Amino acid sequence: MVDMKESASSIGRTTGKIPGEDTGISIHKTFCSICNAPTHCGIDAYVKGGAVIKVEGSESHPHNQGALCSKGSASRQYIYHKDRIRTPLIRTGERGSDEFRPVSWEEALETIAQKLLRIKEETGPESVVFYAGYSKWFRPFLKRLAHSFGSPNYCTESSTCYQATAMAARLNYGCFGRPDLKNARCLLVWSHNPFYTNTAMTRRLMEAIDRGLKIIEVGPLITPMTRHAAVHLRIRPGTSGALALGMANVIIEEDLYDREFVDKWTHGFEEFQQYVREFSPSATEALTGVPAELIVRAARLYATTKPAALLPSASPTVHHTNGVQNHRALTALIGLTGNFDRPGGNYVVPPTWLNISTAASTREDQFKQVRQWKDMAPRVGEDVYPVWCRLTPEGQAVHIPFQIQSGKPYPIRAMLAFGMRHRMWPGSDWMLESLKKLDFFVNVDLFMTETGRFADVVLPACTSFERSELRFWVENYVMWSRPVIAPLYQSRSDADILFDLAGRMAPDDGLMQKGYEASIDWILKPSGLTIAKLKEHPAGLHLKDFQMPPYRKYEKQGFPTPTGKMEFSSTILKEEGDDPLPRYQEPGLSPRSTPEVAEKFPLILTTGARLPMYVHSRTFRLGWTRGLRKDPSADINPADGASRGIADGDRIFLSTPRASLEVRAHLTEIVPPGVVSFYHAWPDADANMLIAPDYLDPLSGYPGFKSLLCQVEKI
Repeated sequence: MVDMKESASSIGRTTGKIPGEDTGISIHKTFCSICNAPTHCGIDAYVKGGAVIKVEGSESHPHNQGALCSKGSASRQYIYHKDRIRTPLIRTGERGSDEFRPVSWEEALETIAQKLLRIKEETGPESVVFYAGYSKWFRPFLKRLAHSFGSPNYCTESSTCYQATAMAARLNYGCFGRPDLKNARCLLVWSHNPFYTNTAMTRRLMEAIDRGLKIIEVGPLITPMTRHAAVHLRIRPGTSGALALGMANVIIEEDLYDREFVDKWTHGFEEFQQYVREFSPSATEALTGVPAELIVRAARLYATTKPAALLPSASPTVHHTNGVQNHRALTALIGLTGNFDRPGGNYVVPPTWLNISTAASTREDQFKQVRQWKDMAPRVGEDVYPVWCRLTPEGQAVHIPFQIQSGKPYPIRAMLAFGMRHRMWPGSDWMLESLKKLDFFVNVDLFMTETGRFADVVLPACTSFERSELRFWVENYVMWSRPVIAPLYQSRSDADILFDLAGRMAPDDGLMQKGYEASIDWILKPSGLTIAKLKEHPAGLHLKDFQMPPYRKYEKQGFPTPTGKMEFSSTILKEEGDDPLPRYQEPGLSPRSTPEVAEKFPLILTTGARLPMYVHSRTFRLGWTRGLRKDPSADINPADGASRGIADGDRIFLSTPRASLEVRAHLTEIVPPGVVSFYHAWPDADANMLIAPDYLDPLSGYPGFKSLLCQVEKI
């Protein structure tokens, strides 16, 4: 007689994907790497028969504590997508023709090495660009390979992302610090939406709000943060610098600044004080659109609710033609109020690995910079963006198409790219035309992309579920992940590809010749950690015996600036012939700076605000995420829609002086009147086609993605 209860239980265990010997299902600890390194979440991967059948957020992981966003939840669709590249490919037809032949890894890697070595011999190693897009985990190995090869031209997508905010902070302080949420009483959130981009931080943020943390939010859009803010300063896009200077005006005029810190630890305060007198609350209201009384209220709240911290995002404040000076102005508020490197302020913790700061120390920087800049040719963009190259340890990738086209100061003939997307560049069609001029182009990726179709060689990378990787988290946690499943098809880890190429292209680099794990052990040596030790803790290891650095480190060692102080007036900018003060300028295209253009294009276009289901272009191909917002759509205020006869869901033209796109209208109060917000990475509606290639910040080379002029019209 069959035990029906036992049978039902057995069926339930099988269909419910419950791990056990009877189901053949096991749980493997790993993490999701679809997003940026600071937001990678721990994952429990359910594996059966060598396949991932289910993913969940790992409750034991201190970073996400079981939470998982829509992108991470779609990991199985990511791993097993039909667009995965299955084998190395060599182009046989015209670029863009999709005509490739499958080849062995040996043939592909030897072809790459021989082509690049020949170009090095003919026109120098600087003729080859080594480029890193997404993901970012392999960047130290790519940078070392570039320099061991002899090329200064290691470039990354950070040429349009994080590096300009870091550059601005280095001009002011020589370094920067993360917000010390645990001890802060006030948080100035500047154009940052962690609810969509960093769910793990959001948990900590909500806990702090429950403890009484006061939020000041700055940004033109209404976000999930807005409902928690004591004050929301809804600026006109591109005017962050003006608002920050207006807040500084209030803080100084009302004697709310930290006199002791300013007198002892700052340079150029008198010049700064004189300049901000131009930014009275009423004058700042005229520039930013923020009511004067809100500016005063926010300035008083930030200056008097101590300790207070600043939480900016990676790039919204610098995606303007005045971006670096914008960001210098807002970060100056930290020093002005004495909240730099203090408990509850912006706490400086040196990065451990891949820009993640923990108590552990490593030799990442020494590993990457194996050859000094002076011993190599000038970097891409060094002649145009000298301040960038003084402060940023890589070339300026936005300048790549300009140098390909001009051939000056030397030709760029080849590119070895990992995860490259040409649509990252402003005037993305021009970037694609520039890529066609290369003698040799390699792209490594998980999926066959539009950019990959124009490559000479395409190599298949694998996901984080199929490789080993070192990862640190800000919670003082570290993991050496192990493959959850074997690499699919003939795909390989980016690190394996790079170390194989190093054996062929940089034989004199003794450390890279020892291999991936030996290099990681060398990097980890100051921490006392080893891969062998980390392998004993497959779920990760808490850094319990490591001590965090002290606060107020500048009191003993000064600031890493030319004056040894926080600089309101930048010594470096003055030396380079630029304005040393964080001087405000209107965006290159705005109702105030170009009224003649605004007559035809009266709306302000801001692109790139995050959507919760997408990270750049990486999850558009996934059914679960694409289903949450299928059509390219422009967010338009209902008042602007009504005045143009546009209803929600209508087909419209979104136009700038450069180009037009056909998209749908999404009427929403999220955007203020006079502003249109458009996500930047739709595969069938490229926002960067709307932007001229030279619409750039003269200091950083960053594109003005977030402040230009447009019009919308019903089709």
